[in-house]
Amino acid sequence: MTVEAHGTNGAETLLQISGLTKVFGGKGWLPGARRPSVHAVDNVNLNIKRGETLGIVGETGSGKSTLGRLVLRLLDPTKGRIAFEGLDITGISGGRMRQLRSDMQMVFQDPYGSLDPRMKVGAIVAEPMHVHGTEHSSIASRTADILHRVGLAPAMADRYPHEFSGGQRQRIGIARAIALDPKLLILDEPVSALDVSVQAQILNLLRDIQRQSGVAYMFIAHELAVVRHISDRIAVMYLGRIVELAHRDRLYAAPRHPYTASLLSAVPIPDLKAERQRKRIALHGEIGSATALPSGCRFHPRCFKARLVAEKGGVATSTLPSGLALPARCIDTDPTLVESASGDHVACHFPLEPDDTAT
Repeated sequence: MTVEAHGTNGAETLLQISGLTKVFGGKGWLPGARRPSVHAVDNVNLNIKRGETLGIVGETGSGKSTLGRLVLRLLDPTKGRIAFEGLDITGISGGRMRQLRSDMQMVFQDPYGSLDPRMKVGAIVAEPMHVHGTEHSSIASRTADILHRVGLAPAMADRYPHEFSGGQRQRIGIARAIALDPKLLILDEPVSALDVSVQAQILNLLRDIQRQSGVAYMFIAHELAVVRHISDRIAVMYLGRIVELAHRDRLYAAPRHPYTASLLSAVPIPDLKAERQRKRIALHGEIGSATALPSGCRFHPRCFKARLVAEKGGVATSTLPSGLALPARCIDTDPTLVESASGDHVACHFPLEPDDTAT
C-alpha cells in the first residue's frame, strides 16, 4: 500500500517510497562471523507531493534519520523502491545519483559540524554550483543573492564559519542546500540544536523559501511541537515503522495511535491552568531494541491502550514475561496501516477513541 499525500491538493507526486527497508549488520568482518541485524527502517510507504511539507516524528532510534538518508541514497536500501519524479533511483549508479542531487539536498542537524571550518562562507555556498557546472561568471552574484535570501549580508561571504552564531550557521547550511534550486529538501532536525527563539526564526525562513520556490520538505524532528508549525502532514515512526500518518490539524486534535497520543501528552502548552489539569500519558520504559524487535505490534510493551483493553475484558489476552496481561492480538499480530474515511492512516489493533484516557 502506498500512502498518498493530502497536504497540497492537486499537486503531482514528487517522491514515492514503496516498501523501503534498511537492515544493518548481519555478515561480520571475519569469515563465518555475524553481527546482530539492526532493523532501522522496515517496509515504509510514503508519497510527498510538490511543495508539500511532510513531518517525520519519533524518538531517537525510530529510524527517521535513516529514512532521510535512504531517500538521498546516502545509504543503500536493503529492499524497496524510491522513485523521484517517476524515476526509480533505488539502484542507479553513483554518477547518475550525483546529477540528481542538484534536485535533492539535505540540511543537517548540527550547524557546527556540517560546515568546513577551513572554507569561507562564500566558498561553502558556491561549492554545489561548482560541482554541478553552474556558469562560472554567475556564481559570485548568485552566491550573494542566496546569502541575502537566508537573511545574511553578502559581505559575510568572506568570513569563516566560526565567526557566526549557531542560528547563522544553520542559515549558511540552508543557503548551501538551496544553491541549486532543489525540488526536495531533507531537513534532519535542523532546529534541535538551536535556542527556542532562533528555532522560530529558522522555521519562518524555511516557510518563506518554500513559498518563493515551491520546494518540498521532508522535515525530521523528535518534537511534535516543532513540526506542527511547518508540516502539512505528519508521519509518526516507531522502531522503523510508520504507526500513524495524518493531516497536521487532525493529528493534533485527535491522535489515533497510542504512541502519538503519548508524544503529544509531553508537549507543553502555554495555558498554565490547562497544563495542570490535562492528563498525562506516560510511556512505560524505553523504546525497544531494533536488534530484538517485539513480536506483534512493536509498541505493545509500552502501550496504555493495550492495558485498558485487557482490563475491560472481552478480548483474548496473553501474559508477558513481566506478568502483565495484554490483548493477544497486540502480542501476536503485527498491525498494518489502515486508511480512514478522512484519508489518514493508523497501524493499531485498537485505535484511540475520544473517551480513551491513560491509566
